[in-house]
Amino acid sequence: MIITSLKPSFEVMTKIPIWIPQPIRFSNYGKALSSSPFGTYFLNSFFISMLETIFDLTFGAMAAYAFARIDFYGRKVLFLVFLATMMVPGEMMLVPNFITISGWGWTNTYQGLIVPWLISVFTIFLMRQFFLGLPQELFDAAELDGCSHFRILFQIIFPLAKPIWITAGLIKFVGSWNSFLWVLIVANSSSLYTVPVGLLNFTSDFDTVYNQMMAAATCSLLPLVILFLFGQRYFIEGISRTGLR
Repeated sequence: MIITSLKPSFEVMTKIPIWIPQPIRFSNYGKALSSSPFGTYFLNSFFISMLETIFDLTFGAMAAYAFARIDFYGRKVLFLVFLATMMVPGEMMLVPNFITISGWGWTNTYQGLIVPWLISVFTIFLMRQFFLGLPQELFDAAELDGCSHFRILFQIIFPLAKPIWITAGLIKFVGSWNSFLWVLIVANSSSLYTVPVGLLNFTSDFDTVYNQMMAAATCSLLPLVILFLFGQRYFIEGISRTGLR
């Protein structure tokens, strides 16, 4: 992808792959980012991904805490039902979700892009497994001190669960950032496009400008790479500690 982004147009579709472009065209990046309103696309991607991640972590943690530490009737059955939904491909939910938001008049709106994907069952599962690994004595001591469930979750568990929060947040953010089909279906206006959908601007009925498309795609990966580099230690720790249960 990076090599193709640096190639001149006549080297992109050669029969024999060219590994070192001659000449190297850094200008492809400038042309790619100026050919379409990619600033708007990046802002949309960041806004949608960040909002979905915040809601997912907040409500996912509440649900995970309930499944892990609150004993209520039908808890195990309800959790199994939640897990069963993970077996359903996301593509099967596109039509029902679209019918729902169309009935609410949410097509071509931010809420139509965001609301159907606010909660991830995988986040609930990941956090629940982590919470189950915490010592019961910690919760007993908090309850003896008169702490409510919300206070236990956000003031006691939250600092201890930093790795799993970052892990779940990274997974959700990357999934939201890379969302393509749902945005393509719901957004009719280019002002709502995200970066993956914006890459379609390099494709027409007659030609595809691959070098500029790869340049824009490379730029779209930079925020994800930076996030992963900053959260790599917590990501690995969160996955490993969850697997200990």
